[in-house]
Amino acid sequence: MIWATFLMALREIRRNAMRSILTMLGIVIGVAAVITMTIIGEGATQSVKNDISALGDNMLIVSPGFSRRGPPSGGSKSFDEADVKAIQKQISGIAAMAPAANRSATVVYGNTNYTTQVTGTTEGFFQTRGYKVAEGRLLNDVDVRLGLAVCVIGETVRKNLLEGVDPIGVALRVGKMTCTVVGVLESKGSSAMGSDQDDLLVLPLRQFQRRMAGNRDIPTIYISVASNRSTTSVKERIESLLRERRNIRPPAEDDFNVRDMAEIAQTVSSATGALTALLGAIAAVSLVVGGIGIMNIMLVSVTERTREIGIRVAIGALGSEVMLQFLTEAVVLSTLGGIIGILFGAGMGFGITSLMKLPFVPAPGIMIISFVFSAFVGVAFGYLPARKAAQLKPIDALRHE
Repeated sequence: MIWATFLMALREIRRNAMRSILTMLGIVIGVAAVITMTIIGEGATQSVKNDISALGDNMLIVSPGFSRRGPPSGGSKSFDEADVKAIQKQISGIAAMAPAANRSATVVYGNTNYTTQVTGTTEGFFQTRGYKVAEGRLLNDVDVRLGLAVCVIGETVRKNLLEGVDPIGVALRVGKMTCTVVGVLESKGSSAMGSDQDDLLVLPLRQFQRRMAGNRDIPTIYISVASNRSTTSVKERIESLLRERRNIRPPAEDDFNVRDMAEIAQTVSSATGALTALLGAIAAVSLVVGGIGIMNIMLVSVTERTREIGIRVAIGALGSEVMLQFLTEAVVLSTLGGIIGILFGAGMGFGITSLMKLPFVPAPGIMIISFVFSAFVGVAFGYLPARKAAQLKPIDALRHE
């Protein structure tokens, strides 16, 4: 009987095809909005996770400055080589670390010049930041220890300054010094914050301090924690050591920051997840509006088919069978709308994430929930019209004009 009722519902929907399509439109839009919002949100979350993983999700970034409100502030003294050596000797669980100093500078090759970020650091920089070499080699211990005038450039610098030229062995003028290119880094693209990670030139730290900075300050220390160690425990020990070295006594707050990329990734994921849920909830409101549309059309359908209902009851149909027929029509309308909405939403999500260059994350769980919810909308909003049809008296129904 259920199969026959289902076929009858499909026949009625096909008989009023245009009205059925317009009735389903609310459900289609609602489900498509939920699916699209979820796919975009999941894509944004995944993109941030990927970018942070590319930086190194087991990485700690140590920098001077108070963090009383908002992002770390400046105004505190930088670190020095003694701080770096103390961390290396006294903190276990560190896989690699790299003191670093940065400055924007104009790099010149022949008649071409280009302004980029110049980083003075050690050989551990490439491991902590996840850079790999594409051509030539990276900085090594000899370059760093002797402060040689060599450099490694990013892909953006190569394109803007050395297009069509074999970069290895080329001499570049950086400010008042000259360095020889020994390697080109593999492209990493843009970071989660939108900055170009390939727009850099890396020098040995000693060369940078001597020829560009004019001091031995170390504004940043990158630390890569061993995979079998907790970043939280390493972070706490570094904070304790630096407080001792910088003579900070309770209750004075730290004049430095140790940022844990794993914590930042978790915070960002939680924030984007909450935003996705909020957008999905807002979009789900349109599902309720679609359900009201179904109820309205089903009430009209009951009125139009009153004589048909009267004839069916007069020849022996039970009220429960009439109710099941109209309820099935409502559920079929809403579930068809749900299926079309899922397909449309997935297509929209794929298109938008492609345009925004975000990963496409289909989120099958949300699709299943949307389908079940659309079926529930059919039951909830189809019940009243079906009950009205089931309660019609045969005599009154047959007299209806």
